[in-house]
Amino acid sequence: MAISQFRSKRKISGGRYKDFRKKSLKDLGRDPTLTKIGQTRKTEFRIKAGHHKRVLLNCNIANVYDPKEKKYKKAKIETVIDNPANRNYIRRNILTKGTIIKTEFGNAKITNRPGQEAHVNAILIPS
Repeated sequence: MAISQFRSKRKISGGRYKDFRKKSLKDLGRDPTLTKIGQTRKTEFRIKAGHHKRVLLNCNIANVYDPKEKKYKKAKIETVIDNPANRNYIRRNILTKGTIIKTEFGNAKITNRPGQEAHVNAILIPS
């Protein structure tokens, strides 16, 4: 069954809303893209107006910003240390915005949304 972004057919009281239009393709939604640590895998979806959205399924490299040197470096992601979105994402090694990851240069915080932007940007945390 498809995931819908459209309003419910039922009111909070349990009564029915009158239909003013049928379901439309623009009302479709998707399951969240839970980006994991692993060999880099991306996929592409067709979205509204014929555009394409690239999503990241697996990733093992992050663009890490070092505030001391003021430069970006590519770093290998080793593991997830903390995830404020969901504590169960830590043991599953799922990458979301705000996740603290362990890299070869030290701990870093993810600053973008990897599931929607098809790459991982992070900033080093001073330890």
